[in-house]
Amino acid sequence: MTDSLDSLCHASLHLQATAGLRLFNAGHYFEAHEALEEAWKEEKGKVRDLYRGILQIAVVYLHITRRNYNGAVKVYDRSRKWLKDWPEICRGIDVGKLRRDAEAVIREVKRLGLEKIPEFDRSLLKPIQWDETQTGKQHVYLCDRCGHEMVEKNCKVTCPNCGNRFDCSDLNIYFD
Repeated sequence: MTDSLDSLCHASLHLQATAGLRLFNAGHYFEAHEALEEAWKEEKGKVRDLYRGILQIAVVYLHITRRNYNGAVKVYDRSRKWLKDWPEICRGIDVGKLRRDAEAVIREVKRLGLEKIPEFDRSLLKPIQWDETQTGKQHVYLCDRCGHEMVEKNCKVTCPNCGNRFDCSDLNIYFD
């Protein structure tokens, strides 16, 4: 671990990364991948690798839920390089636990093999542990249609679950 990685870890999470972590923990792995990919695209510098590693674990879990043995193993192997150098805790995310959980998952996938992956115990797909106080968020908006947390970007507030959307000028009508 370098001092530069350690200093990166004390910053706030990107808002889309926050949404991605919540989606991941709800078992919505495809949507988590999409939100984390957005954070990865918008961020600058080395922290992009952290988001990339997490989004790839979401893809691993998605492959497992779709019974795609080869996809899960392939993406897991790729994800390791993006997560290996990060400290145990970074931007409030327990990266060490995520690495250990993903390793346990892939060990079980390999034990089951291609033929028995449908028998995978989904309770092994653990949520990501993280400190939500490091989100950098100023406001939390809940969708008035479905109750999910909405994501704010460029003066638009959008629900990643149902697509409900508001302009920032509308927020005082709905949330004040």
